[in-house]
Amino acid sequence: LMNAAVAQGVEPAQIAQHCDSVSLCFSKGLGAPAGAVLAGRREFVAEAWRARKLLGGGMRQAGVLAAAARLGLQQAEATLRRDHDNARRFAEGIHALDSPLCSVSLAAVETNIVMVNVQGAWPSPDELCHRLRAVSEEEEAETGQAVSVLLLPWSARAARAVWHRNVSARDTELARRKLEFVARKCQE
Repeated sequence: LMNAAVAQGVEPAQIAQHCDSVSLCFSKGLGAPAGAVLAGRREFVAEAWRARKLLGGGMRQAGVLAAAARLGLQQAEATLRRDHDNARRFAEGIHALDSPLCSVSLAAVETNIVMVNVQGAWPSPDELCHRLRAVSEEEEAETGQAVSVLLLPWSARAARAVWHRNVSARDTELARRKLEFVARKCQE
């Protein structure tokens, strides 16, 4: 919800007005260590509250977590905008590679998520993600750095990259360089 609102330049309420219920996790993107809210019709929230209690959910002394969530909400627009910008830079870097190994639809990069299309029979998204995560002596010798990039194999032909508040512009550039290195090595 928050990523969509920032990307569209609207208040979250403008999006949520079209929903029966909304759940917002404070740890995803907003940087709080834990916590979430659920909003909806009174009966719906009451039933969710009852189910949570039946399953043993609940916290005591949650004020510190609430403070972290509040800070995350106050900084949400700037934080999420930075995440979106980093994701866009990464996608543009992949696009500029013009590699037969992978591509990105720049039009599809609207928030902090980049879907990397893996082309050809090899490597698979799983293999690409493994190579991005691993650090080799060859990489360190060639680039002077040891960089491990975590992407998720998403489908038979795609991997998913997601940015959050702890991924800097420098981290993004290192990830782009690592992908460039891996793509080159896979083509050799």
